[in-house]
Amino acid sequence: MHKGIAASSGIAIGIVHVLQDEPIAVNTSLVHENDVNKELERLEQSLHLSKKQLKELHEKTANESGEENARIFEAHLMILDDDMLLDEIKNKICSERFHAEYALSQVAEVYMKMFSEMEDDYLKERAADIKDISTRVIKNLQGRSVDALANIAQEVVIVAKDLSPSDTAQMDKDKVKAFLTDIGGKTSHTAIMARSMEIPAVLGLGDITVQANKGDPVIVDGNKGIVYLNPDQETEERYRILMKEYGQYLQELKAVKELPAETRDGRRKVELAANIGTPKDCKGALENGAEGVGLFRTEFLYMDRASLPSEEEQFQAYREAAEKMAPYPVIIRTLDVGGDKQLPALEMPDEMNPFLGWRAIRLCLDRTDIFKTQLRAILRASYYGKVRIMYPMISGVKQVRQANQILDSVKTELKGEGIPFDHQVEVGIMIEIPSAALIADLLAKEVDFFSIGTNDLIQYSIAVDRMNERIAHLYDPLHPAVLRLIKNVIDESHKVGIWTGMCGEMAGDEKAVPILLGLGLDEFSMSAASILPVKKVIRSLSYQEAVEIADQAMEMADSESIKAMIQQRLSPNGTCRTESNHD
Repeated sequence: MHKGIAASSGIAIGIVHVLQDEPIAVNTSLVHENDVNKELERLEQSLHLSKKQLKELHEKTANESGEENARIFEAHLMILDDDMLLDEIKNKICSERFHAEYALSQVAEVYMKMFSEMEDDYLKERAADIKDISTRVIKNLQGRSVDALANIAQEVVIVAKDLSPSDTAQMDKDKVKAFLTDIGGKTSHTAIMARSMEIPAVLGLGDITVQANKGDPVIVDGNKGIVYLNPDQETEERYRILMKEYGQYLQELKAVKELPAETRDGRRKVELAANIGTPKDCKGALENGAEGVGLFRTEFLYMDRASLPSEEEQFQAYREAAEKMAPYPVIIRTLDVGGDKQLPALEMPDEMNPFLGWRAIRLCLDRTDIFKTQLRAILRASYYGKVRIMYPMISGVKQVRQANQILDSVKTELKGEGIPFDHQVEVGIMIEIPSAALIADLLAKEVDFFSIGTNDLIQYSIAVDRMNERIAHLYDPLHPAVLRLIKNVIDESHKVGIWTGMCGEMAGDEKAVPILLGLGLDEFSMSAASILPVKKVIRSLSYQEAVEIADQAMEMADSESIKAMIQQRLSPNGTCRTESNHD
């Protein structure tokens, strides 16, 4: 048995197809100065061919998996058109007389290193995109095939060190039953594509490419992140039964899509929303039954570019999201950069503790020019849908008042210019710093809503860097201290008549849902794929059961006891959907 990261749910039984990670050798010798122009021409020809291939992959992926999954190739095309990147490559050819392949590999290495060292999971995985693009261009320079997986003739489980967007786009999803990789995580492109293709994936297995041989029988449990190579008959029979049960579970999920997110007795209804990064994510949110956007991560408008986005550019993105989600609400989080998220267009200081440094609302209150531009764009978009504004990383009342003063000045400007906007736009804050959770009673008087950002709240509360492999096991959403902070935030908001949502990963954790429901959480915002499993858990509980589970959890001393209690409470035989990892 091999244990990895459960990146895409489901169960598959098949045979192994190992995708070899062929090393790409590049010529490191220098070219004669008379041949520099020839190298520049070779580069241009390869870029042209690569763009043609990417456009074809975009069209194929859009037709087979939807526009949302195809946009990765739009991003790849944008990178190939990036003047700053291309100028760096051409400069190495012209000034240092590198061959085109070597110049490209050297520049790509710098960018891959920059992304791979970031703490944010999503941004760290973008290093794989740079690798995919550079590999494609280099192979085209060398006249090599880039279609390794296009012609698979039988049903297989793909085993690889990693899978690029190009690899997955070429696959015939009727032939590929699952993915297994040595590296990667839940936010990698491989995981995203596996979920969109609705096939199991277990990633981060370490050395599965060494352990598995072509043709080996294999069982993939994407629910638990377990792989069985050459399984015995008893294990295979057990998993065939589990496959059938899981198929029934998926049918049950589809059945709840159009039903309200309310308790079994109809006494408690909550709002299930989606976290998005771009307006294109709205399609997947609506397809999964989202009743709004609980978190629009606007920083992705600012990343990977040499200049800050204009007011008009931001307005168009916010307006598109508001119109697509109407009549549902869209909560737009103001710029949240710093820490691990750096902006090429903004000189950020080197800091000893960047996660405790100049970031998010702190940066915006210092750089009011950037903040005002974004607030103008958000307010303008509020005329076209139900938009709400949310400030990140608030630690005290003073910051809220300062931000609202700037917001009021922007409203006055727009009013004077005759530009329409929602004058009653709701304003809320993220509760992700323990100080904010502890003074929730004071903050509740200043805003219209709270949204608990559990990713940072947990990290700050129990002093655990969740990206540090040595202590990641200590990162614990059900830690009693975390639950008490959450309870305090919800209770204090309800005392003054405002609502509390949650937009951290915990909101989509089926094991945590019964407790959060019982504590009175009003809105759960999560990845689109988590909405239906969470709704099913909510609909399986009565309101009284949820309250009893929450009350019991608040009396317990450790998360292991809490998890065991939830497992017992939700199923007479001690097993439940949350514990079998159907998410």
